[in-house]
Order: sequence, then structure tokens, then C-alpha cells
Amino acid sequence: MFVLVEMKDTVRIPPWLFNIKFNDAVNEALNKKFANKVVHNVGLCTALWDITKIEDSFIPGDGASHSIVHFRYIVYRPFIDEVLTGKTKSCSKEGVYVSMGFFDDILIPADAMQHPSRLYP
Repeated sequence: MFVLVEMKDTVRIPPWLFNIKFNDAVNEALNKKFANKVVHNVGLCTALWDITKIEDSFIPGDGASHSIVHFRYIVYRPFIDEVLTGKTKSCSKEGVYVSMGFFDDILIPADAMQHPSRLYP
């Protein structure tokens, strides 16, 4: 369900954050970009685990520091056919909305329900 994924991204640190520690600014930028977001073919990013490598920074014309950062992120990625337990939030014509506690945006479409099944909107 939760996996540790190695990722790489170019992180932009604006000039007004130059007064704080560089690693703290990178942590903040990575969390702002990835936390609580679904990355295609990766999963739902939940928390930054660690930073493994920060390459040399460069400052282009915008004045911000740009660095290629290698890091590991904790990602929620259920496996195909994995059985998960959740609570039903609501039912509608589209299907059943389920909450996993930390993730509420799960929709089981009506055509993917077991047969026979009934939805009571």
C-alpha cells in the first residue's frame, strides 16, 4: 500500500528564501510541489522521506536558485487486486464514494460494483 519511491526534480528556491538553511528551503519546496498530490504512474505522494543528493545550483535570469534534487517520497500506491478497507461516505448514480481515512476521493463506479448490487442515493 505505501512504498518508498526514488524521484528526481529541479527545485526552484526564490531569492527571498536565501536567508534560511538551503536544505530547509528544498524540503519546503518539495513538500509544496508533491505533498497530497497524485503523480502519474507513481501514486499519491504523502510525505518526504529524505533527500539523497543535491546537485550544483545555478541561477538563471530570474534570480532564483535552481538545483536538481534526488529524493525519496512515501507514496500511497495500492497494488492491482489489493483488498482495502474503507468507509462508505455516500452513494450516487455514479457509484459509491469511499474514505480511507487519510484519502477521501475514492469513487467506485456503478459498473464496477459486484452483481447484484443496489445503490441507495
